[in-house]
Formats: sequence, structure tokens, C-alpha cells
Amino acid sequence: MVEEKLDALSQMMAEHRAMPFPAGFRGLDIEDQDMVMLDADTYGYAQGVLNGPLDEHRGRGLIRLTAVLERVLPAIDDEYATRYCTHVRDLAVLATEIETLREKWSSNEEGSPGSR
Repeated sequence: MVEEKLDALSQMMAEHRAMPFPAGFRGLDIEDQDMVMLDADTYGYAQGVLNGPLDEHRGRGLIRLTAVLERVLPAIDDEYATRYCTHVRDLAVLATEIETLREKWSSNEEGSPGSR
């Protein structure tokens, strides 16, 4: 199941690379968030998830980032920018799901009798 989600994340990242950044959003802050940094941070976290489990600090950062994207989305009033940023949010959500699955799998393995 994790492998399928990793494949989906990889595909979403490829789609994201093909989408142009919204015109007029460079240097723009929405809800006190720099839109370029949100985009770059999300892609960086997603790439980290593809490379393997995130450490605890980066895992918490990914969760915070997802919450920030949820707060920013309703404040965007441009149709393309909304679609673009929804895609960015969806990347973060899928990356978070993968990390949650990894944590559950890891804790199940640690608790099983054969894992010690």
C-alpha cells in the first residue's frame, strides 16, 4: 500500500513540475505566508518522503505545512492559483499519509514477537 502511494506521490510531483507557478504570486504573501516558499517547502518535503521516512522534526514540519496550506487556500481568489495551490496541498496531504502509514508499519513491526 505504501508503494502505491509513493508511486502516486511521484506522479503528482511530475504533474506539479509541469504546472507553471501562478502569475503574480512571486513575492506575494497570503495569510502571512510567502507563496514561493510554501511551494518550495512542499516539494522539498514530498521529495524527502520519496527518499525515505522523514525524521521526527521534518515529519512535524510537514504536518504544520499542511495546516498552513489549508489556511491559505480559502484566501486565494484566482482560479488557476487556487487549482495550483490545491495541488500543492494535495501533495502535502499524500506525503503526510505516507509518513503515517510508515509510522504504523514501523510500530507494528517493533511490537511483533519476531522483530526483536
